[in-house]
Amino acid sequence: MITVVGNLKGGTGKSTVVFNLALWLATSDQPVTLCDLDPQNTLRDAIDVRVEEGYEPTVSVFGSIPKKPSGNVIIDIGLSDMEAARGALARADRVLIPVTPSQADVWATQQFLTIIDESTRANRVKPEIYAFINRADTHPAATENAETQEVLQQIPGLAVLDHSLAQRMAFRRSFSEGLGVFELEPRGKAAMELNALAETLYG
Repeated sequence: MITVVGNLKGGTGKSTVVFNLALWLATSDQPVTLCDLDPQNTLRDAIDVRVEEGYEPTVSVFGSIPKKPSGNVIIDIGLSDMEAARGALARADRVLIPVTPSQADVWATQQFLTIIDESTRANRVKPEIYAFINRADTHPAATENAETQEVLQQIPGLAVLDHSLAQRMAFRRSFSEGLGVFELEPRGKAAMELNALAETLYG
């Protein structure tokens, strides 16, 4: 199963999502291969921190997609390298789109869907395309989360997951400290949210 995680807009937290999903699979004894095709290499940096700290299990990061991948492959793409991104999308079984709650991110998601369609036009089997709210506002009075969810559900060809990840310090800390949120704060809200998302995708 090749899963590509991306969006046209920066700042959606895709690398943090990829990092945590990969560690969730690794700690669940499910084989996982990570591919960092984002020129910023932030995912590789986070894994390097994990290796330097001696945390187990570790996950290998590749700068290209293996010719014959096996198990679960998660690819972090950056659209500043459009050729690599299109190549990854063409091989994807599934595309996962983190969307922060704003109208600008909805527009970017619609544009990204066009890129996915163009990149997979020659494919006999099209990838499944999922979106979910990432960096959701935690304020009780916030309306942007529900509004963005509702608009996304109206976009043809896009399956919107019920699970969201909130804007929490634990996600930022986990990435910089080389730990999954479920390792950093096993009983925290971030861990519960990540576990629910991972179970939906890989459970």
